[in-house]
Order: sequence, then structure tokens, then C-alpha cells
Amino acid sequence: MKIALAQIDPTIGDFTGNLAKIIDASRRAAQMGARLVVFSELAICGYPPADFLEKPSFLARCRSAVQELAVATRELSTAVVAGVALPADGISDKRAVNAAVLIDKGHVLLEQHKRLLPFYDVFDEQRYFSPASSQRVVELDGVRLAISICEDAWNDKDFWPNRLYSIDPMEELMAQDPHIHINLSSSPFWHGKRELRRKMLSAIAHRDGIPVLISNQVGGNDSLIFDGSSLALNARGELIAQAASWREDMVVVDPFADTPIADPHSDDTEAAWQALVLGARDYVRKCGFSKALIALSGGIDSALVAAVAAEALGPENVMTVGMPSPYSSQGSIDDSRKLAANLGVSYEVISISALFSEFRLALDQLFAGREPDLTEENIQSRIRGTLMMALSNKFGALVLTTGNKSEMAVGYCTLYGDMVGALAVIGDLVKTRVYSVCRWLNREREIIPEAILTKAPSAELRPDQRDTDSLPPYEVLDPILEGYVERYESPEDIARVNKFSLDLVKQVVRLVERSEYKRQQAAPVLKVTAKSFGMGRRFPIAVKVQV
Repeated sequence: MKIALAQIDPTIGDFTGNLAKIIDASRRAAQMGARLVVFSELAICGYPPADFLEKPSFLARCRSAVQELAVATRELSTAVVAGVALPADGISDKRAVNAAVLIDKGHVLLEQHKRLLPFYDVFDEQRYFSPASSQRVVELDGVRLAISICEDAWNDKDFWPNRLYSIDPMEELMAQDPHIHINLSSSPFWHGKRELRRKMLSAIAHRDGIPVLISNQVGGNDSLIFDGSSLALNARGELIAQAASWREDMVVVDPFADTPIADPHSDDTEAAWQALVLGARDYVRKCGFSKALIALSGGIDSALVAAVAAEALGPENVMTVGMPSPYSSQGSIDDSRKLAANLGVSYEVISISALFSEFRLALDQLFAGREPDLTEENIQSRIRGTLMMALSNKFGALVLTTGNKSEMAVGYCTLYGDMVGALAVIGDLVKTRVYSVCRWLNREREIIPEAILTKAPSAELRPDQRDTDSLPPYEVLDPILEGYVERYESPEDIARVNKFSLDLVKQVVRLVERSEYKRQQAAPVLKVTAKSFGMGRRFPIAVKVQV
């Protein structure tokens, strides 16, 4: 049996557009000789639909979309498996079920519900879905198919040292003697996720002695980025087919006959770049925009965001702006101009010196007798934020913020200033990873000017300012943040493992805890690590934490 794995980039709630993608791919799969085409989890309605699942009208549209798909594909020789949310119909206090439907020649042969509903990190499926009470194997042309949905395949007791659930839906399915295991997934990307996903599925194939196929969503939805990378493994757990990462694709495989292939995956640095480009592109376009605005400071963070935007949207759709203050160096302006030329994007300069003077004059009487401090630094940043939003309103372009994860973690950013914008493109990259991605980007030619890569990081908000005036060097700061923010390690463990001063680690931790109020007002962050700021990391603001 030839099976097509069709990974599409659905938009949440765009039933017409999503169905068009599914129907088109189904027709192409039929032309390629596939007897079955497999789409991702919730492909029909988009993933994750969140509180749309609380709306009866949304679930009713999901149900009618299944019927539309059945009618549209009834003349095809190819059966279709696709994910969709459906009404729970009173089986519990939840309104919906997370389902996979198998459609052949206009008839729904199977409606399989998801049993394991993740409720951790970015997932909150237990909030919305009723779990399945049982699952069954279905037969197509004499081939017995075990169809699972994402998390239902992620609880193998032989693979995971600590399981999240007491049951394994695959054990129930395997007791029914299937010939193939097909998994529909919407598995978000983070560093190392593709390799982990394949190893886990390979272990399942090897354990059960049957081929395992997964069709995974691709594209960006708000903070989440889905890499695609749909794959097929033979009964020995060897890779026999692999769809592309970061774009819509379809591969056709015979799971019983095809021979092993090499692993096509790139390294994590390239993957971070590809993920950011895809996430930025889909966020801007799915929000109904086509253009982006970036404030260029002459530093590495804004340089990388501009490079991502140019790749994602096309240089002609990116406008960059330099806004020098009295403390901005000529080198920063020149570096920004060179970067814009390298990227082919427009670059405009708006001096804020006169505006800054007017602000200080207006506040002069109230500030009399007080020395300049962080207040004046923040005024400069907020002037820039106001100008960027004015340009956004006038030209209909989204402002992309340029802060990195290190800055967001310790609050080295200004509310209503450099935090102004619609999307935090690199908000999940610590500073040292920003440098790594930029160096990778320059591997063949200079895109990020060398001067930007080598200059000491500075906000340039006061004379001779350096980031290290306020923070430890990023080579020290970032390991602390990765341990505390991403892995929830204690200050004592971080200090011991990295051989850092415990007092220094605790100082950084205090900065992290004090800055939660800023992060909860920040733009959505594109997630590329296992633990990003935003929906996957939830802490109260008004707390007293002992460090």
C-alpha cells in the first residue's frame, strides 16, 4: 500500500482555506498512486484553536467541514485521514474531542478520538477536550491501520524514564494486531525536538515490529512553530521517507517495501534560523499584513531580526529605521546603513535628539535637583517606540521587536520603548545564540557586517555605555538563564555545575523574578527552545521569592 504524508500549513479557523489545501493535496496524492493520504492533527480547523473550542458554532463548522471533505474526495481512489475537533456530544463536561477521521469514497470509516491530552508547557488540551475511552484498529483494503493522535504515541514505558500518564493507548491498539501505525501530529519545534521525535518513534516501531508513519503540521501559529519533518519508519525503526522541514510538502511511501534513507536534518543553528523565518512569515501574513518595520540600533539583535524579516517577507516589504540620540555613535549609523544595503531593505534615519531635548525641557521643573539616571535612558527608548508605532499606523506594517531572551529574562528592556511591537522574533534566543545564528548566516558571505559582530554590546543611552555595566558578560549570564529559566534548576546547582559564584547566580535570579511584569506585557515570542517566555512559562507577577 502506498501512503502519502501530506504536511500542510493550516490557519486556525480558516476552514475554506484549510479544506482547499487538503483537497488539493488529496488529488495530488491520488495522481501519485497513493491509496491513503495522511494529514496532521486538527488540520481541518488548525492547531491550536484554544477557546474557539468553547464555541458551539466553531465545532459545528468542524463537523460540516468533515462532510464537505467527504463529498469533495468521494470520486478519488485515495482515502483521507485528517485531524479535526468535533463536538463531544455530551460524553463529558467538555465541549469537544480531538479526532482523526478516515474518509474513503465519501464515507467516514473511522472517527478516532485522542486519549492522552497534554497539559504542560504550551499545551492545555485537558481544558478543552474529552479523552477517548477506547481506540480501535480500522481496516483498509485488508491492511489493518492503528491510527493515533500525537501525544497518544508519546508514552512508551520503554523509551521514557518518567511517564506522564498511567496508560499507553498504543498497547490497546497493538492488542488488535495492526499492520501499520499512523500518527497525526501537531508537534511544535524546539531545539533538538526533531531528533527526539524520530528516536521515540523509531523505538516504537522496533518494539512493535510494524512500520510507523507520522504526518506533522508545518508553519507558524502565534508563538508556536511547527517544523513538519513528517516521516516514515520501517518495522525495524529505520527511516524510509522524510518530508521537508519548514515548508509544505508531500512524500509517498510504501512502508512495507521502501529501503532506508539517510537522515536529512540540519544542525540546530540552521534550524533556529529556519524556524524564525517561518514563524515570522506566518505571523505577519496570517495576521493580514505583508510588511514589517524594524528599528536598527547598529547592534546584533536588530541586525538578526532585520535579516529574518528580509528572508521571510522579501526585502521590498521591510523598512528599517535608525533613530540616533545624542549618545548614538556614527559607527552604529554606518553599520546599520551597511546592513540594510546587504539585505536590500530600505533604511531611513530619524534623529530623536530634538525630541529628547523637548522631553527633558518639559520635565525640567519636576526633575530639578535630580541627576540624570535610568529615567532619561528610558525616555529615549520610549520616543523610539512612539515613532515606530506612528510609522506602523501610517504604512500598515507590523513592528518587530528586537530584544533577545537574555534581555527579557533580566528586564534589560524598556516597557513601551524597545518592547513596543507585534512579535518578539528573537525573544527565545539568548544573546550567545544570537551570535551563533549570525555567524552561521555569514558562512558564505558577509550579511551581518563584521563590525556589528565584533563591537561590545551597548544600548547607547548614555556616554560610553556597555551592557556589562549592568549585567555579567553574556558568556556567564546565558548559562545561568538557561539553567534557571529553561530547566528550572536551583541557583545552588547552577553555581556548582558552572563553577560560578553563588552570589552572582542569585543576583541574576533576582533580576529574573523582578522582571515578570515586563514579560507579561511583551509581544508574543517565537518559541525555539524547550521553555520560552509566554504561554509555556506561567508565573505570577505579585510574589515574594526567597533566593
